[in-house]
Amino acid sequence: MILYPAIDLLDGRVVRLARGDFDAVTDYESDPADIAARYADAGADWLHVVDLSGARDGTRRQTGVLRKLAAAGLKLQTGGGVRTHEDVAALLDAGAERVIVGSLAVTSPELVLGWIEHFGAERIAAAFDVQVEAGVAWPTVSGWTKRASENLPALLKRYRHSGLSHALVTDISRDGMLSGPNTDLYAELVAAIPAIAWQASGGVSSLNDLTALAAVGVDGAIIGKALYERRFTLEEAFACLQSA
Repeated sequence: MILYPAIDLLDGRVVRLARGDFDAVTDYESDPADIAARYADAGADWLHVVDLSGARDGTRRQTGVLRKLAAAGLKLQTGGGVRTHEDVAALLDAGAERVIVGSLAVTSPELVLGWIEHFGAERIAAAFDVQVEAGVAWPTVSGWTKRASENLPALLKRYRHSGLSHALVTDISRDGMLSGPNTDLYAELVAAIPAIAWQASGGVSSLNDLTALAAVGVDGAIIGKALYERRFTLEEAFACLQSA
């Protein structure tokens, strides 16, 4: 399982939002390039970067910071407000290895599939932010304020034989809350479409959470607040998975 330490960027600052709320921001007094270098030293190969400024206002994309982060030697997986073909191209040009597409992966699958065909399956990841009700995952869009008209299993039928290789799923009730990941959801996704490399996002709070995710077969786990709150170190996380 690949570990993706996460950096959320807002106007060049490293922050975390609680459940995606821009009014519930926690600032972390660190330079993002320093954090990236520290993660590289700890053995990370990848860095998950969310451009919150770009998500809130696409004209304020933080490509300059992304270039600095790429210089740390990590492969960047990044997104936030990706709306056009040109957005994808600009992020790849800034040093990203893979671009995350969120709302459009829900509302315009055909457009995203076109980008996969153009840029390559390894360059695009679909992100599904879901609200779980009565055991059913419903994708949300527009900053988690609107629920899609079809549930996640129905939406994924469009991607089953499409060439989509990477997808991350966030249970929005757990994002930034350190309440543990929704392992049942990820187990269902892995069983439903094993050809997709699924990434778990939201809720990781302990080393036990990581071993639980590895046990259900996800390809990657995104770790954010747990590292900043010093629940464990990245070195400890790698050692835990190696010994599992």
